[in-house]
Parts: sequence; structure tokens; C-alpha cells
Amino acid sequence: MTATGDRSGCIVGMRREARLLGRLSRELMVGCAGADPARARLLARRLIDQGVAGLVSFGLAGGLDPALPPGTLLLPPVVLLPDGRALTPDSAWRQRASERLPEARSLAIAGSDRALGGIADKAALRGASGAAAVDMESHAVAAEAVAAGLPFLVIRAIADPAGRALPTAALAGLSPDGSARPWAVLSSLLRRPDQLIGLVRLVGDSAAGFAALGRVGGRLGPRLAFA
Repeated sequence: MTATGDRSGCIVGMRREARLLGRLSRELMVGCAGADPARARLLARRLIDQGVAGLVSFGLAGGLDPALPPGTLLLPPVVLLPDGRALTPDSAWRQRASERLPEARSLAIAGSDRALGGIADKAALRGASGAAAVDMESHAVAAEAVAAGLPFLVIRAIADPAGRALPTAALAGLSPDGSARPWAVLSSLLRRPDQLIGLVRLVGDSAAGFAALGRVGGRLGPRLAFA
């Protein structure tokens, strides 16, 4: 194990999310999972093996609660796993983050091992779990942190709201390392041009989510005020 002092690890889905951490990226060890829960677990384990003080899941989420618009910032008090477990973020970390991010909502987030692109799929998960949002990394990060006896925190912002479907083209546009694949998006659009309106809406929705995440780094301060 390589000691990292009091540095924390952070798992994101996209490289763009990692860039939004700004100066915090110098205080964190960051891994991009590419919206792949298995890769998120692997990266989390690697960070744990390197001796991080705890883990953070940071990035966009899909809305499940119809009342939440794009750009809603979340500090979930619980992460609901696909296997039915409910894992609780570190209370001290979460309290400090909440003080600096007063607009963040305290609402549960669900983890999914597959992309939920359809409105019906989102509604079904909302009904089964009561969660306000869903993503594909937080449950993996939470499970690995708890298994290692480490604190964890989830900071997420709503992108696609509950009433909007996620176009197939958007799912094709992310590589395994979290970088964008614009040609894959274009190829999907050429095969199914009817996705264009949904994709344009998603760009706007995601912009609101990215803007919310972009305000996080500067307000949490060095070391995310967790150490």
C-alpha cells in the first residue's frame, strides 16, 4: 500500500466532471469510471489500496423525483444499492459539506448497474426505492468504502429530469475512461435522427447540472474540509 496521508479519493463518471473539481483536483486522487459500475468498484479499490482517507462520488445524476429540475444539487443522506442495502455517508463529512453548500438537497440516491434511459424505468425505480435520483457510480463507491471501513460522501447534480428520456446517442457518447466520443454520438444520430430533439434537451439539462457541480469546488475549499 502506498500511503497518501489525508488525501481522499474521488470517483466520477466523466472527465468533464473531474475538471469541474478545479483546485480540489490537486487535493484528491481522482478516477473516471465512464458510467461503468464495475470500473467504479475497481477504481475505488485501487484508491483504497493506495491509502486514501475516504471516498467521494461526484458528478451528474438522473432525476427520479418529478419535482427536481436540472441543476438541483444533492447531498444524499443515504445510498440505496440494487441489492436492497442502504449505506449512509459519513455524518461529519456530510455536515461540513452541507454548511458550505446550503442549497444542496438532502434526498436519497439510488444506484443502478445499468443506464435508466426510459421514463418508465425511472418511475419504476422511484416507486420501488423512493429515491430522488439515480447514478451508476455512487453505490459502487459506497459499497467499497464501507467494506474497507472508510468514510464516504456523495455529491451529485441532476441532469436529465424524471420526465425526460435519455437518448441512446447520449449513452454511446462516453468512452470507458470517461472521455467524450462525439463521433459515436453522430453515428447514433445518423441511424436514428429522431433522437435529435431529446439530445438537444439533454445538452441543456446537463449544462444546468454541470453549472451546479462547478460551484462546488471553490466553496468546499482545500481538502474538501473533510480531513
